[in-house]
Amino acid sequence: MSDARTSHWDNIYRIKAETDVSWFQQTPEPSLTLLGLAGAKPSSAIIDIGGGASHLVDALLGQGFGDISVLDISQAALDADKERLGAAAQNVHWICSDVTAWRPERRYDVWHDRAAFHFLTDPADQAAYVSALNGALVAGGHAIIGTFAPDGPEKCSGLPIVRHDADSIGKLLGDDFVLLDSRRHEHRTPWGSVQQFQFSTFRKRT
Repeated sequence: MSDARTSHWDNIYRIKAETDVSWFQQTPEPSLTLLGLAGAKPSSAIIDIGGGASHLVDALLGQGFGDISVLDISQAALDADKERLGAAAQNVHWICSDVTAWRPERRYDVWHDRAAFHFLTDPADQAAYVSALNGALVAGGHAIIGTFAPDGPEKCSGLPIVRHDADSIGKLLGDDFVLLDSRRHEHRTPWGSVQQFQFSTFRKRT
C-alpha cells in the first residue's frame, strides 16, 4: 500500500501547481493559533505530518523556530518545499516516509497534522499512525490533528477519506491522550469552495 500511496502523491505534486490543490493555504490557520495554544515556542521540537508543500514551515521559520521536522510520503512534495524555501531549507529536517511505516528516531514536543490522518481508512493504518505518534511525542507533549469534519467532503484528490470529530480521534488515540481543544474551521479552496474541517488538540499524559 505504501508504494501505491507514494506514487499517487508524487504524481499529484509533480503535475499540479500548489494553488491547483484544494488544501493550499498561504497563511496556515488555525494551525499557528493552535501551536500557540499548545505552548510551542522557538525552542520546541515540532514535526509536521504530511507537511510537504505546506507553508507552515515557512511561517515557523519566520517566527524563529529552530527545531522543525517535516514528514511527507512524497519526495516531490518535499522537493517543492525545499525549492520554495531556498537556503532556509537547510534549517529543516526533511523526512520522506509513509507515517504508518515510520519509526521515530527522536521525540518531539508538538505533532501537527493537517489533513493527513483522514486518508487512513484502514483500522490497521490508523493503529500504526497512533503507534508512531506515541513513539514520537514526549510525555506532556501535544498533538494537533486536523481532518475533514463530519459534514466535510467524503473524498480528496480522488481518494476516500474518513471524516472525524474530536470523539472519534480521541477513541483512536486512547487513554494516553487528553483532549484540550476542539474547533471547526471553514477552509476556502483556491477556487472559492468551502470545506468543513475540525481541529482537535490533545496532550499526552505524563
